[in-house]
Amino acid sequence: MKLSTLVDRISGEGAEAWDIHTKAQQAAAAGKDVIVLSIGDPDFPTPAPIIESAVNALHAGDTHYAAVAGRDKLRDAVANDFAKRSGTPCQRNNVFIFAGTQNALLAASLCVLEHGDEVIALEPMYVSYEASLQIGGATLVRVAQPADENFRPNIKRIADAITPATRAIVITTPNNPTGVVMRTDELQSIADLAIEHDLWVISDEVYADIIFTGTHQSIASIPGMADRTIIVSSLSKSHAMTGWRIGWTIAPELLTPHFDNLALCMLYGLPGFVQEAAATALTDQRNASKDMCEIYQRRCDVVCAELAKANRLVVLKPEAAMYVMVDVRGYGMDSAEFCRALYDNTGVSVLDAGAFGQSARGWVRICFTISEQQLIEGCRRITEFLRTR
Repeated sequence: MKLSTLVDRISGEGAEAWDIHTKAQQAAAAGKDVIVLSIGDPDFPTPAPIIESAVNALHAGDTHYAAVAGRDKLRDAVANDFAKRSGTPCQRNNVFIFAGTQNALLAASLCVLEHGDEVIALEPMYVSYEASLQIGGATLVRVAQPADENFRPNIKRIADAITPATRAIVITTPNNPTGVVMRTDELQSIADLAIEHDLWVISDEVYADIIFTGTHQSIASIPGMADRTIIVSSLSKSHAMTGWRIGWTIAPELLTPHFDNLALCMLYGLPGFVQEAAATALTDQRNASKDMCEIYQRRCDVVCAELAKANRLVVLKPEAAMYVMVDVRGYGMDSAEFCRALYDNTGVSVLDAGAFGQSARGWVRICFTISEQQLIEGCRRITEFLRTR
């Protein structure tokens, strides 16, 4: 039977990147001796007061339909938090609640991109961007941020990629997988291009709370950008709420009715008790992410120190997020081969960073979302494996 061409647009290398990780998760569930360093799922529990908000809401009968755009209480909390942190005015009608950053990105893509459009995405980029940005028929234009420049934005390459068909630029700061935090001058240069060519900017800011070096700035805070920026974010990383599936867009108000129409088709609103938990996270529990960030930074330091024991590994210490990028080309293997051999020989799963883009070929992404003791053991197995190469 004939299938829609959609199935081609949502498949590809990005979707295949998780094969080894899936094997490792299945092995771990079966009680085998594996160490999973291949997914950015925080190992911390969601803070208890956030859970209690959801439980209390459930006991109070909060099990019915909620407003499709999200409850006013939560939208106000998102708007107030963003305004306070960015210095940029933001109101309830700029906020729309979605089922996580991924769902928010999909909605943004469907509402601003279509057949014939081009969308520039800076790589390395998260593996699901490929499908999410092409799902409506737009053409993805990958712009490499070179490894030899520590994966920092290359403004000339971005400018050279713009054509009359370009509709949007997608950025991620802090970046997954590289941990790069864009500086003000880099954001200003991208903003200048967006204004000059009348482009949307879709900005993934989900790691804004997990920063070790420098500070996070939203491109929406740059003059002239609030009206052409769609921010996607969530509480998944900042408050260890990956399984709650709660996120949002912050965007010009003109998009709100269109997001509403789209959400009617695919969500019909999120559970009210989840929204109550999210509102607590953004108000009473706003600082919970600080303690997590401090632990992530210690883990990052441990991983970098342990991997430095392997002479031919090149380790790029991140400025943010929960990942370390490692160049394995000095061992005569490409990154995909390295990931397979490492897992087969040691039971340690890492992610081939080449799935994030050609510029990351030869690199692997290592997550530090497990205990320090497990991280040390995982790194020991990696360095022992490399001694035989």
